[in-house]
Amino acid sequence: MSQSGVFAVHVIRLEEVAWGLLLIAVTMVMHAFAMPATLTVCAAAQRRRAKLPGFFSSVYTLLIASLLIVIAHLLEVIVWALFFYLRGALPTTSAAYYYALLQYTTVGSELMLTDRWHLLGGMIAMAGLLTFAWSTTVLLTLEQRFQDDWQGTREGQDRVGSAQ
Repeated sequence: MSQSGVFAVHVIRLEEVAWGLLLIAVTMVMHAFAMPATLTVCAAAQRRRAKLPGFFSSVYTLLIASLLIVIAHLLEVIVWALFFYLRGALPTTSAAYYYALLQYTTVGSELMLTDRWHLLGGMIAMAGLLTFAWSTTVLLTLEQRFQDDWQGTREGQDRVGSAQ
């Protein structure tokens, strides 16, 4: 019994868990397409920007990657928002997207899902954590390439300078 004398009841239904798992799977599949696409676009951008000094070309590439990753996450949130709206868990598409985005980023929202879909608030946070971790590895991969290129350029300059 809580301090106010009212029991908090949270029913976990198999249907809710199944929908949550399906939505997480859809989110991960979307991310599975978006992350290699991001790396492909960034490789093409890097080739096109080869004339720029390594630093500026790499920063440009990281900015493109960041933009594509943000777009991927925003699209993934749409899937959850549509589910919440179509299932009547939230009254408007705007409220559904707002709630989904804040839960996906684990910020939390003052809005609440209906009791029937309450568990999905935590499951969307799981999807967000998984995809943000994946996105981070993509950015780290690109940053490592940036550092390797930058270090190679600097070592080449050091060799030229010491040969003179």
